[in-house]
Amino acid sequence: MDITSSAQLEALLFVAGEPVSYERLMKQLGCDKATLSSAIHDLDQRLKTGQGGLALVQTDASVGLATAALASELVRSLRKQELEREIGQAGLEILAVLLYRGPSTRATIDHIRGVNSSSTVRALLSRGLIERVSEGREYCYRTSLELVAHLGLTAAQELPQYAELKSQIDTFEKKATQEGDQAIKDLEYEHADS
Repeated sequence: MDITSSAQLEALLFVAGEPVSYERLMKQLGCDKATLSSAIHDLDQRLKTGQGGLALVQTDASVGLATAALASELVRSLRKQELEREIGQAGLEILAVLLYRGPSTRATIDHIRGVNSSSTVRALLSRGLIERVSEGREYCYRTSLELVAHLGLTAAQELPQYAELKSQIDTFEKKATQEGDQAIKDLEYEHADS
């Protein structure tokens, strides 16, 4: 049984955990604008006619999943409980990445941590500790002014060992990029010999 375009769209939006640009969705689904529009329409209709807890939200540039009105009170209650909890180790890891590395996509955060960070990113966003900004075609996350002020700093550069750790991160990322580029060249060379 093949999965429909609207079901593929729903899965991608669910995994993303944030709005996704139309261009990125067309690339991920391997479809054109008309097919994407049809999938969005079908998913929107399916979510509106069911008694589910999700709704489709669209802007002129992106589409995402949100809580349906039917479930809003439950979600509000859960969010309140979430805000009362400590941010935990996962939250501290993400804040450290953003403070020392700087603005990062969720994919980068996930790669650095080795796990899906979407729920922790949402929790940090809802607390106002981080913010999402558009960087070209992607969204990046960065620390908020509220976090920097809460830490008693005027800038992230005042963090302990900031210059040293920032330099180590930059060196590591540069080396990883070079190793990745070399691995690609090696593979291309191997395939050229075949």
